[in-house]
Amino acid sequence: MPGTRNRLINAARRSMLERAELHRRLDVAKAAFKPKALVDRGKYRIGEKVDDAAHIVRQEFRDNRLPIALAAVAGVAWLFREPIKEHGPRLARKVQDLAAAAIDIVRPDTAEEDLTEEKNEAAE
Repeated sequence: MPGTRNRLINAARRSMLERAELHRRLDVAKAAFKPKALVDRGKYRIGEKVDDAAHIVRQEFRDNRLPIALAAVAGVAWLFREPIKEHGPRLARKVQDLAAAAIDIVRPDTAEEDLTEEKNEAAE
């Protein structure tokens, strides 16, 4: 009979340990389904997806810099198309005037000849 008693005591201990483990797992499961835990888990998963997408975008930009840069420049030009139409001709004239002035600085003798020709034409 002493062997039976020891088996019963051991079985009671095992069942208590199993019951404690089940209670611990149940508490973990209850905590996992609380609204705050669900929100936190959702935020974590969304954050992971955003990080993955950002990594993919960075990698694509590294792989295709020129086409993406050209598309960005074209997009900015399209956004500013109205101001460009309005102010573009004036700006082009200013750039041409600056280029002509720079050429006159580099080659002053041609500028003097042009001035003398204009004076001669005006005098006649």
